[in-house]
Amino acid sequence: MIQIDWDEFKEYKKFSVRKDNFEILLEFIKSYYNVALPQDVYDMLHEDETAQMMLDKRSIGDAIALEKYLYKL
Repeated sequence: MIQIDWDEFKEYKKFSVRKDNFEILLEFIKSYYNVALPQDVYDMLHEDETAQMMLDKRSIGDAIALEKYLYKL
């Protein structure tokens, strides 16, 4: 499983127009790791402690809930 590189995320975040860290993280994963499938994105987030807290905050408990969240953006 791919690990989130938080140092690269911090650099990416400097140039993002979004304000929400979770939305920025989703953009980062899609662009930096070239991962677009909601199941793959969810797996990455679920394996990381900080990202898991972001999921919990938004009550996203599975890939289907993440997919619904992504389509709202």
